[in-house]
Amino acid sequence: MAIETAARRILEAYATGVPCAPVRDLIGPDEAYDVQRHLARHWAAEGRRPVGRKIGLTSAAVQAQLGVDSPDFGTLYADMAVPDGAEIPAGAVLQGRAEAEVALVLERDLPHERHTAADLIRATAFALPAIEVAGSRIRDWDITLADTVADNASSGMFVLGNRPVPLAEVDLRLCGMVLERRGEQLSTGTGAACLGHPLNAALWLADTLARAGDPLRAGDIVLTGALGPMVPAVPGEVLEARIEGLGDVRVAFAEDRESGEDA
Repeated sequence: MAIETAARRILEAYATGVPCAPVRDLIGPDEAYDVQRHLARHWAAEGRRPVGRKIGLTSAAVQAQLGVDSPDFGTLYADMAVPDGAEIPAGAVLQGRAEAEVALVLERDLPHERHTAADLIRATAFALPAIEVAGSRIRDWDITLADTVADNASSGMFVLGNRPVPLAEVDLRLCGMVLERRGEQLSTGTGAACLGHPLNAALWLADTLARAGDPLRAGDIVLTGALGPMVPAVPGEVLEARIEGLGDVRVAFAEDRESGEDA
């Protein structure tokens, strides 16, 4: 009952556009993925198509803030994808915050409970620069691990670059990232900020999902985690991320002429 109540609370926030109270009064971290699966079943019945996974909590600082020692994950859906340079409508993502990431696109399944780096490299078709526009249905981002996991790992929308790069052509650990707004640097980082290497994060996800009986599949998109700090998604602005070796990607946020809320 608590799991269903928590899921209803989050779904109501989606439906109304009004952030809700945290759900940690109803569930603990152990039940949070059950809430996430409840949401997934609801969305499947509505016809939403999963297209991959996102990894969160890959920063040591954020893990320390939430008192955890491992990442979390959520599901990406086709209707969350935004074309490079396109505008996200006002209100489409509650309390939006943006971060630059490395995205991997798979061409082989990853079904084993323990994968090697070689398994992952062979399974990856290419990498892309990405901007994740995270969102929280929880009021004021007042989240614990239970809250963010239940809320599909605070997912919102995502933008992928258009130039696929084979892994052999880029050093994902050392690649530098700059996230800018109209030429002003807002966030910087490197691949090493993501669990030491974006492939480390992807390996964690592959093993975790395989052990849960829901492995990564060919065609899946994997957002591997932030390369630098999040920045606010400000209405009327454009963000551009440049990742060394991968190129650039950008997203715009529509102005909200009625309320002035974040996109």
